[in-house]
Amino acid sequence: MTTSTLSGVVPPLLTPLTTDGDLDLPSLERLVSRLLDAGVDGIFALGSSGEVAFFDDAMRGRVLEAVTGLVAGQVPVIAGAIDMQTHRVIQHLRAAERFDLAGYVVTAPFYAITGPEEIDAHFRAVATAADAPVWAYDLPVCVHTKLAPAQLLRLGQDGVIAGVKDSSGDDVSFRRLSAANRAAGSPLTLMTGHEVVVDGAYLAGADGSVPGLGNVDPAGYVRMHRVARAGDWEQVRSEQDRLAALFEIVFQPTGKVGPAAGVGAFKTALRELGVFSSNVMTSPMTPIEGEAVERIRAILTESGLREGAGV
Repeated sequence: MTTSTLSGVVPPLLTPLTTDGDLDLPSLERLVSRLLDAGVDGIFALGSSGEVAFFDDAMRGRVLEAVTGLVAGQVPVIAGAIDMQTHRVIQHLRAAERFDLAGYVVTAPFYAITGPEEIDAHFRAVATAADAPVWAYDLPVCVHTKLAPAQLLRLGQDGVIAGVKDSSGDDVSFRRLSAANRAAGSPLTLMTGHEVVVDGAYLAGADGSVPGLGNVDPAGYVRMHRVARAGDWEQVRSEQDRLAALFEIVFQPTGKVGPAAGVGAFKTALRELGVFSSNVMTSPMTPIEGEAVERIRAILTESGLREGAGV
């Protein structure tokens, strides 16, 4: 895979669970079909939206086996190889080699405090061990380290990483990275995970998006990507405004933060649309219930997604 192969809309796949917390294969099949039918350009399995941090090695393997089997080569599948330190990440790479993957998504090390020197060594060691391209996952809210544009560009120029999935929420940093990448001949493919400002990321130079909300409305992000490539910025803004209104589902739960609110809202929306059988979250998170569900349902209706809901 070259850096130009994977661009466009690559949703970070949710992981549907049964009421007892097992992998819900029928719901997963419906979700993957939904994404493929919408025309997505790839699928990112075992990311933050996929609850990877809560899964043991066996569950990670089951998810990858199911996803790659369902996709069956129709679009590239990249997988999160996310763990605290380098040797554990490499173990995940070794376990994933038997699947048909187009690349791996890797964060900076976390828990133990690390700086630029350790982060550089981490990505270089992982890339050396990997059998497919490595993507840097800039996720400071979870790993407590912001990947610097200069370091990312250097890793790209050295062939260590193929691209960046930017979920930093730092639009200034993303624009600086985009400008530096362009000036250097674009050694990196740049993808934003910032659902409500994808339009701005495109203007800055993004090659595509990795939106968690893309599980709920993949067609909307695909439409936005296509009109952005066509330079129709009025349509880009209109589609982004509609998706931003839909994103309000993540603010409806009360007493929940992080994935329990965000991913929980996505799962709840997909249950209301008939794609998921349940909105169960991995322990210790609990599913969204009560009035918040009614508010999410109302937003889905206002967005037009509930028209003909039911897969």
